[in-house]
Amino acid sequence: MSSLKTVLVLCTGNSCRSQMGEAIINHDLAGLVRGISAGTVPQPKVADGAIEALKLAGLPTEGLYPKLIDSLLDEPIDLVVSVCDNAKESCPIFPRPVKRIHLPFHDPHGEPLESFVAVRDDIRARLIPAVRAALEL
Repeated sequence: MSSLKTVLVLCTGNSCRSQMGEAIINHDLAGLVRGISAGTVPQPKVADGAIEALKLAGLPTEGLYPKLIDSLLDEPIDLVVSVCDNAKESCPIFPRPVKRIHLPFHDPHGEPLESFVAVRDDIRARLIPAVRAALEL
């Protein structure tokens, strides 16, 4: 049995903020936490700006794709982090009790790459400490 904790980063479209959160958790908390992400209404693909912002920081982007939350309900999730207000309101009920925190981030869709970079940095600055605190790492 793995001792890794699993954190689900939840957003509506699962195309930007939650994808960046997944990549950052898997990089910054490697060996402690497994990050996954999903959306309540996933978009067809990860936003180009999100992928570019992650690559600029040297973060891996392989394997990132939008997923429907329903496909992860049977995963052994230790913490759900909603990163947009809509996802917080429509977060599903999981088969077992799961700790939840809400940590909203600006949505940079339609904005220049600099906005995606700023959101990436904000996610890194606030999400990692929040996950550490919530999971007592």
